[in-house]
Amino acid sequence: MKKIRIEEDMFGAVELPSYVLYGINTYRTVENLSFSGKTLSRYPEYIKALARVKKAAALANLESGLLPRSIGNAIVSACDELISGNHHEHFPVDMLHGGGGIGTNMNTNEVISNLANKSLGGALGDYAPVHPIDHVNASQSTSDVCHTAIRLAITEKFPSLRQEIEAVMQTIFEKVVEFKEVTTIARTCLQDAMRVKVADKFSGYEAMLRRRFATLNEAVIPLQKINLGGTVIGSGVGAPKEYRDVIVQKLCEVTKIQLRHRDNLFDAAQNIDDLANVSTELRLLASCLIKLAKDLRLLSSGPEAGFGEIILPAVQAGSSFFPGKVNPVIPETLIQSCFQVIGNDRAVEATLEHGELDLNVFEGSAATNIFDSMTMLEKTLSSFRENCLKGLKVNEKRCENLSNTVIPLVVELKERHGYKAITQLMKETGIDGVKTYFYGGDKIDKN
Repeated sequence: MKKIRIEEDMFGAVELPSYVLYGINTYRTVENLSFSGKTLSRYPEYIKALARVKKAAALANLESGLLPRSIGNAIVSACDELISGNHHEHFPVDMLHGGGGIGTNMNTNEVISNLANKSLGGALGDYAPVHPIDHVNASQSTSDVCHTAIRLAITEKFPSLRQEIEAVMQTIFEKVVEFKEVTTIARTCLQDAMRVKVADKFSGYEAMLRRRFATLNEAVIPLQKINLGGTVIGSGVGAPKEYRDVIVQKLCEVTKIQLRHRDNLFDAAQNIDDLANVSTELRLLASCLIKLAKDLRLLSSGPEAGFGEIILPAVQAGSSFFPGKVNPVIPETLIQSCFQVIGNDRAVEATLEHGELDLNVFEGSAATNIFDSMTMLEKTLSSFRENCLKGLKVNEKRCENLSNTVIPLVVELKERHGYKAITQLMKETGIDGVKTYFYGGDKIDKN
């Protein structure tokens, strides 16, 4: 016989499997507010950040004498289990649920309270010794818990993305060194232009990434300013002074991050432009990566009827119709992931725009889209570097031929003899005459 437990709230009773660690509030959120398939369980960094906030709160409540020692210690131990990566399957709420994150906070409260009750030998559920609201959520609100945990999660997730960007920059720099002796043709408006070193082209890509890397770094730093202790709207009502005096210090100790309060906690509750700024930087990075990936597609086009200046590694068959055809699938994958990042940023921008009055209740949507953008960029940049950039080669013979086509010769003649004289030469003799003058050294009448 299937074991169940019954929990009850003002809306009635529900049956829950006895093994689940969440409770009736989580059940209500799952039943009423699920639509995206993006469950909290898919975002381990966020669960760990929530657990760190709850651990810091329990430590602050213990130090302030607001929790019994046995209950506070049990909550701390339960948080440590979540921080270690355990029990994340018990977080089924939809990340995009309404209510300003209440489902996320209550899911966390219920899992922690039930883990604490198990450690104390008590029953699971709303009436066990450790209560999800009275104890786990003591001195907190959904608003300051989720606000703080979102910023912690992004801060702690960012180094892995930063590492991938740095690795791509290093690989491109290695290509700059590798291609320094190869000359090809530049193009403007997709038309032939002057000679250029292949290394110079790639140095432009590296410089772009370094600039975007720097500004993204700068955007993440302000997320270390948090509003924990401000409760719902920034007033701190519901959090005793003894707790507010130590909560940020406790969170610093738990996270090993130098955190501090936002200058104005009412502003923190109302406005999430700090998150929007991170998303904007991710979008700008994505837009620049699209340009880089598109350039590689063009430069590798062919093998006979395209530009053919570079050769991308072949990683898989490119066509079910053309035998032996190889397509630039890695750059195309990067491009499509960047499309998604750009779309995510528009959603984040909407969350900023639609915050109302004293609390922005759409912060969870902003967080979800930023988490997704960071994950996609991290994964596709890793593949782009390993499966495309590292093995990228230059077709030196093709580049040499292109660098000696007519427009580069015209540019050099113009520098020697002036724009007017070369224009007249082309008008009178055409392309063949330009080549004759260039290689034959005939005199040109500049008048």
